[in-house]
Order: sequence, then structure tokens, then C-alpha cells
Amino acid sequence: MGEKLSIVQSALAAKQAQVKEINDKLAKLNAEKSALIAKAQALAEELEDCQKKLHRAEKMISGLGGEKVRWTETVSTLTEEETLLVGNCMIAAGMISYAGPFVASFREELEGMWRDKLTELGVKIQPGITMKKVLGNDVTFREWAVAGLPSDNLSIENGIIMFGSRRWPLMIDPQTQANKFIKNMGKDLPEGLDVFKLSENNLIRGLEMAITFGKWVLLENINEVLEPTLEPILLQQLTKQGSNYMIKLGERAITYNFSFKFFMTTTLPNPHYSPETSVKVTLLNFAITPVGLEEQMLNLLVLLEMPELQEKKNQIIEENAKSSRILYDGENKILAALDENTVMELLSTDDLINVLAESKKTSDEIKVRQAESA
Repeated sequence: MGEKLSIVQSALAAKQAQVKEINDKLAKLNAEKSALIAKAQALAEELEDCQKKLHRAEKMISGLGGEKVRWTETVSTLTEEETLLVGNCMIAAGMISYAGPFVASFREELEGMWRDKLTELGVKIQPGITMKKVLGNDVTFREWAVAGLPSDNLSIENGIIMFGSRRWPLMIDPQTQANKFIKNMGKDLPEGLDVFKLSENNLIRGLEMAITFGKWVLLENINEVLEPTLEPILLQQLTKQGSNYMIKLGERAITYNFSFKFFMTTTLPNPHYSPETSVKVTLLNFAITPVGLEEQMLNLLVLLEMPELQEKKNQIIEENAKSSRILYDGENKILAALDENTVMELLSTDDLINVLAESKKTSDEIKVRQAESA
């Protein structure tokens, strides 16, 4: 009996060993199967991702293809202008520094003299270069037009000098054109615009608040002699304390916010400012020009005779300014995305494609509207 039991147990052990071997093989096959299924799924996902990237790449190539010709021309132009940058910037810097008090004809004469002198000295410049070409752009000009700045060359140059100069502008403004322009520009500012006269009792307190909160300030009816209390602002006498910059007005030191801008206007038609005053401010001649006067008279005539036409013109100017800004911002987004991301990063999301599609759609709509407005 014991011998039989031993034989049966040996047979059972052999069978169990065979079963274990089969189970081990089965487990191994199941593991291989799971691995192959996972690999197949990963390959399927990779294939789907590659197809998405290929689709995005096709859309991107299509979207960027529309810009290729213009961008190629722009790169060629910028490459050429790079060699002219020093001379062009000298003309622009000279105009900002010295041309503000003069009338249009003398400004043109100054630019011509400087161009001739630079050419004589062997400094390369773009033929017929002007400050307006170096520092201006159509988007900004249209926004200024919406704010009421006349579109004649003198007024546009004044706008460039006003916002491009280091010293605060003092504008000779007998027809109050600059005054209205600054007030219109300040309407939509998040910080706001404060308007003061020198005779106001709360002037210093108002300036302190404006400087602290980064507001724009317009000081009207300036005479030929400036108040000594304004000198720290005019000379921008800033001192650093910790991480902040401070400015001292009277006996108080206040925090300086770099969003603060300071504008001064005078209605005197022909003021005489001393050299001491002139070196503290940027003098700007906003006296109306014949071209600007003709345009304003035409606007008034149209406003009286055909007010609906004048209203439509104002609407078109405003829409064109907004359209130009949208196109400009869209192009900057596209270029920023191309610059900041690798090709694979760009193909991983639809962000750039959406920007391109929206930009193209907006561009087409704007071109139609601008053709109609022209």
C-alpha cells in the first residue's frame, strides 16, 4: 500500500511540475501579450500623434505660406537697412533733440543739411530718410488721428518728439490742438489723466498723487517762466531707495511710478523761453500749419453741410486704427511663438495654428474693409 502511494505521489508531483511549467509558460505568454498590446497601443497613439502633427504642419505651412513673400521682403529690407542704421538714427536723434521749436519748412531744411553732411562724411544713410520714417509707424499714426492729432507732417513729427524725447514736452499751442490731443489720449488710460493750471492751490498735492499712481498730467497755460517747484519733475531728479525710486517735491519724498507722464502747454503764440528753461524741457511748436488749417476747415465745412459723411469718416478712421493694431499684434504673436518654441513644441498644440487662422481671417476681413474705406 505504501509503495503504491509513493508511486502515485511521484506521478502527481511530476504532473504538478508539468502544470507549473505550463502555467509559467502561460504567464510568460500573457506578459508578452500585455507588452505587445501596450506597445501596439503606444504605436497607435504615436501614429495618431504623428498624424495630428503632420496635419498641423500642413496647416502651419499653409498659414505661414501667405506671409512668406511679405516676410522675405521684410527680411531683405531689414538686412539692407542694418548697414544704414547708424546714419538714420543720427538724423532721428538730431530731429528729436533740436527740431521741436521750429516750423515745418525749417525742419525739412535741417534734415536736408544733416543728410548732406553725413553723406559728405561717408556715413551711410537711406536716401531721403526722415525722423518720421525711422521712428514712426502707421498703426500709431492712426491711433493719434483718432485722438484728434492733425495728419499733417508737422503734427505727426510733434507726436513722435513728444513721446520719444527724454525731457518732458512744453508745447507752444495757441490753437489748443496739443491740449485736445493729450486730453483725448488720456481718456482711455487705466490710470487716468489729471489736468492742472499753475494757479491751482492743490497743484503740488495733485502732482504727488499723479506721480505715485502713474497718471498722466497736463499742465495748462504755462507762462514764459516756469515755477521752481516743478524743477525736480522737469530734471527727473530720482533717487533709489531699496527697490523703489523716489522723487522729492518740496519737503516730501514720494515713490516714483514710471507710468507717470508730464505734459505742459502754453497758448502764448510766440513765447521767449530762456536757455535755462529750454534745457529742462522739450519745446514743441504746435502752431497750426496751413495744411493742418485747410484740413480742419474742410472738416468743419463737411460737418456743417454733410454731418453724416463726417461721422462716417471718423468711424472709418477709428476702425482702420483698430484694424491696424489687431494686425500688428497678430503678427507679433506669430513671430513670438516661432521664436520662443521649437518645431516639435509648435506641432504639439494647435495654438500657433489658431493664431495663424485667426490672423488670416482677420487680415482678409480688414483688407476688404480698408479697400471699402479707401
